[in-house]
Amino acid sequence: MADEAKAKGNAAFSSGDFNTAVKHFTDAINLSPTNHVLYSNRSASYASLHQYDAALSDAKKTVDLKPDWSKGYSRLGAAHLGLHQYQEAVSAYKKGLEIDPNNEALKSGLADAQSAATASASRSRSAQPPNPFGDAFQGPEMWAKLTADPTTRLFLQQPDFVKAMQEIQRNPSKLNEHLKDQRVMQALGVLLNVKIAHGGGDDTEVQEAETSSPPPPSQPAKEEVKRPKPVSEPEPMEISEEEKEKKEKKVKALKEKETGNAAYKKKDFETAIQHYTKAMEIDDEDISYITNRAAVYLEMGKYEDCIKDCDKAVERGRELRADYKMIAKALTRKGTALVKMAKCSKDYEPAIETFQKALTEHRNPDTLKKLNEAEKARKELEQQEYFDPKIADEEREKGNEFFKQQKYPEAVKHYTESLRRNPKDPKAYSNRAACYTKLGALPEGLKDAEKCIELDPTFSKGYTRKGAVQFFMKEYDKALESYQEGLKHDPNNQELLDGVRRCVEQINKASRGDLSPEELKERQARAMQDPEIQNILSDPVMRQVLVDFQENPKAAQEHTKNPMVMNKIQKLISAGIVQMR
Repeated sequence: MADEAKAKGNAAFSSGDFNTAVKHFTDAINLSPTNHVLYSNRSASYASLHQYDAALSDAKKTVDLKPDWSKGYSRLGAAHLGLHQYQEAVSAYKKGLEIDPNNEALKSGLADAQSAATASASRSRSAQPPNPFGDAFQGPEMWAKLTADPTTRLFLQQPDFVKAMQEIQRNPSKLNEHLKDQRVMQALGVLLNVKIAHGGGDDTEVQEAETSSPPPPSQPAKEEVKRPKPVSEPEPMEISEEEKEKKEKKVKALKEKETGNAAYKKKDFETAIQHYTKAMEIDDEDISYITNRAAVYLEMGKYEDCIKDCDKAVERGRELRADYKMIAKALTRKGTALVKMAKCSKDYEPAIETFQKALTEHRNPDTLKKLNEAEKARKELEQQEYFDPKIADEEREKGNEFFKQQKYPEAVKHYTESLRRNPKDPKAYSNRAACYTKLGALPEGLKDAEKCIELDPTFSKGYTRKGAVQFFMKEYDKALESYQEGLKHDPNNQELLDGVRRCVEQINKASRGDLSPEELKERQARAMQDPEIQNILSDPVMRQVLVDFQENPKAAQEHTKNPMVMNKIQKLISAGIVQMR
């Protein structure tokens, strides 16, 4: 039962469903609490979810249970790295390398940790915030501008406002958490030299701020980064007779392998098999000889023999605690053979499962590509096996009946079945989009409407569905564009014309200043999270345009002749960021 739960966790991890992977690995741990591999896998799942504290706890447990297993230290290093504990990460990777000096994953992790430690020290000296308004909150200039403005100067006497601004200055991404605080919005306008509208129909006001004021609150001192002392090299050991004999066998086996490689390159597969087999007989502690022979069988089309060798390599590799990359290679080769043997969609299932197991051992891009190709091939075969336009039409009609009865969940079920039977039917996507809109599942409705338009750009219903969803999402500019695009294909469509009228009414409300304070606040908060609005406000050219509209009527008149500028101004007005009269 533990193995079954582990296999489910592996499959979920490989498909990117890390929460489900955690659940299955937890079930497996409850059944087998001393299995170090389960803690290791769950640690990897937590790390993929960026839950590094939990990942660290599981990594420590892995090392406690199996202190001589190098992979445990790889998990430990990754968890420390995620928590920005760079020196601890370096230490963990080094401990792992003491156990397995040739482990490439540990070497790569160590290099990443050392690089991150260096980069962290550099960033602490000159950090660049990702927020597009980040520059506005940096340095003494922020406090100077806030002190110079008569309105925000009063806010500086309020401790909660000062605390909020300090928090944003430390981490500009925190701005989104304070967008509904009109004091913060006012401060943002001052810092950007744009006075943000906040109800009441006032003119847009832009002014330059003075640049003299008290210094910002003191920043905490940066901790000095301590570099770990280099680990001393172990002293050489004397080699026993047994070790000498073992070394000689390895040399002989490697020669057989090299000869087999040469024969393989010449397409002399029978000779290659003979030499790989001999290498296996001489040295049974290197699974590369088995995987190489499996590659020859794969090339010859002897897929069952290839699969047998791959299974043998995995089994022997686990006994020897071989490098997990070698285990992954054997599993990938087995999956490739299974794909070659596939005749129907169900035949792809064992191949997909094998690729997923390989990715759990080592996330190799080639294996991931093969997995994606296998899943795509299976899906295409399933669709071919399931495709039936006649049944699709019948299911769509059933969905229409339920829609008329306002039984929207049942209608969605039948429209979905219709699309499974015929995924190229734009009408089914349009109808399901209408259902999703009625159910309030707006993102799903938008996705279906866009798919409908993609399949048939001339189908006017697709544009009415898309515009309706965007209207309900209060994205009036985008809804207007959708309705207008639909009118290009059907100029007299009344639904599209009505949609344009409703959008224009909503947009004009903002232009006239008819929005209530609550409506304006909500629209501003939503707009300030729109990347397009952020780009407009952070554009120096547009900042100057807004200044000219307030202070230089002649220049403003010239700006009105520029369609691009006026389009951006209209977007700011629609978003409630600025108001004009």
